[in-house]
Amino acid sequence: MWSRAEFSPAMKVPHVLGMVLAGGEGKRLAPLTADRAKPAVPFGGSYRLIDFALSNLVNAGYHRIVVLTQYKSHSLDRHLSTAWHLSGMLGNYVTPVPAQMRRGPRWFAGSADAVYQNLNLVYDERPDYICVFGADHVFRMDPRQMVAQHVESGAGVTLAGIRVPRVQAGQFGVIEAVPGGRRIARFREKPTDADGLADAPDQVFASMGTYVFTTRTLVEAVMTDATDASSGHDVGGDIIPMLVERGEAELYDFDGNDVPGATDRDRAYWRDVGTLDSYHEASMDLVSVEPIFNLYNRAWPILTWSRPLPPAKFVSTESGEGRAIDSLVCQGAIVSGGVVRRSVVSPDVRVEAGAEVEDSVLMDGVIIEPNAVVRRAIIDKNVRVPSGTRIGVDLEQDAGRFTVSGGGVVVIGKGEKVE
Repeated sequence: MWSRAEFSPAMKVPHVLGMVLAGGEGKRLAPLTADRAKPAVPFGGSYRLIDFALSNLVNAGYHRIVVLTQYKSHSLDRHLSTAWHLSGMLGNYVTPVPAQMRRGPRWFAGSADAVYQNLNLVYDERPDYICVFGADHVFRMDPRQMVAQHVESGAGVTLAGIRVPRVQAGQFGVIEAVPGGRRIARFREKPTDADGLADAPDQVFASMGTYVFTTRTLVEAVMTDATDASSGHDVGGDIIPMLVERGEAELYDFDGNDVPGATDRDRAYWRDVGTLDSYHEASMDLVSVEPIFNLYNRAWPILTWSRPLPPAKFVSTESGEGRAIDSLVCQGAIVSGGVVRRSVVSPDVRVEAGAEVEDSVLMDGVIIEPNAVVRRAIIDKNVRVPSGTRIGVDLEQDAGRFTVSGGGVVVIGKGEKVE
């Protein structure tokens, strides 16, 4: 076991390792996760979900990042190797780490077990602090500010919390700090009796699944957890309650995070897109005139790699003008006599004459043939919607052939045949 001197926080510039937990199966996002891991699901036309966590770390200057993967990781691995190749000459890296079974012939039993099975990465890098981020949240954050609070406090772990209405407490892990302070007194999953905040009785702090650990604390915690047969071996469900009970956990109020270039409208924006409805809602947040989440913030860009496609094109036909209104339209897309409203149109999409697309997400290579209608739908890659087809108009009919979410969003899987 290391001494504290080996991970001294006395440095002016702390040595921080980024650790992104990308092993989630994403069952609630099916069929979007039928062929890919949840963090690899496309979002916002040009991006993957994991790009948001990675962009926050890299923009902050944290350029040594490991991504712990497990389920259906090929698409994610390929994206990381293509989009996130940092300069090895400077010692920088974003590297996917599959389940290596270093502790025996078994997969990760949970996110804490994923960290435990990969402690060799920590031993090799020897950081002072570790930023542990989820890979499937849409948000902008300057983690340097959270790390600074953590270093100053001397806590073992700092949890980012976002203010949400108290009536929604049953949907989140809820952080309850001591009155007038930041030390966390209780951490509970989906409580029905959460107390409101002192300065906002109708709000609670929901955990964002974003943590800063002092390295020694994390190492000791996951080693202890590994010996507990009753544990679920989850960072949020097991490690955090353990450290709260020890009095080693502090709250970071996300509302105070000042991201360069942020506006009052998109300040402290965070979405967990773990369900089809939340994915659709977050996508619609992007398309208003003054978006709730602004992809155009060049001071804190969301980074990715895009295929070298020609610009988007809008064509007039006998059926009318090709138009896109309050929408995101990516490179290579052609709207030829069709109309797109309040939608996300990904690269290489075709919307043909007389077609109507509203409140929808069209992923790469989707073709909407003439006079088809698509409303409140998510259509995955390489789907062809035949002429005259109506999707999202009659949900009862759609439920017999596609996935329909609880909120009435029609979802068509990758390459699925539409008849």
